[in-house]
Amino acid sequence: MEETVEHAEVARAETERGELVLRRRSRHGAPDVLELRVNGVFVMDTLETGSEIEMAALALDLVPDPRDVVVGGLGLGFTTQRVLADPRVERVTVVELEEPLIGWMRDGTVPHGPALMADRRLRVVNADISMAVAEARQRHDLLLLDVDNGPRYLVHGDNAGLYEQSFLEQCRAMLNPGGVLVVWAADEAPELADAVRRVFGDVTETAYDVLLQDRPETYHLYSAQVPSTP
Repeated sequence: MEETVEHAEVARAETERGELVLRRRSRHGAPDVLELRVNGVFVMDTLETGSEIEMAALALDLVPDPRDVVVGGLGLGFTTQRVLADPRVERVTVVELEEPLIGWMRDGTVPHGPALMADRRLRVVNADISMAVAEARQRHDLLLLDVDNGPRYLVHGDNAGLYEQSFLEQCRAMLNPGGVLVVWAADEAPELADAVRRVFGDVTETAYDVLLQDRPETYHLYSAQVPSTP
């Protein structure tokens, strides 16, 4: 007999980009799972968080002194949580476009949110990451981008530019020597890899196997590092 999975809406918000829904997924004998959907498209949940954590861990391992980190996309906070778990990190700036999501993290609608948001090293900015990068006036050690589902599965068409060479050049310009960029994608994206390689001179693609609601999937992380010396 197939096991019944129940869904219950926890929060909903309408923005100029569409609909954000946070819902609870319940299965007998298993902990409840929170699931975030944007315009009906699954974005992430609190069960399969490995790739979000790994993108932070990968970058942190490459930089000896990662004091200043920028995260594009708050999501449900797991990338930021992993960054803040590193005692070397002194400042984390998260750029999140959707204000309701920030509110759900602050007010406990996402239960682990308030503890994360209370960290004094963390600053959350309600802004478009493309604008934040274009207007950056200082350099950072890590830039972690998990804003959409990658160039092949865009939730918002306007995000296509985040995977193109011109934006990646701006990303490189805001990184310190030895700084690292990591971009998350829901599927293999050779065009993204090529763009990163053109900008940084090299790229590393890391495949990450996940089990997404009992279905095997493979997510991809694209990372590159600015040379430590000119």
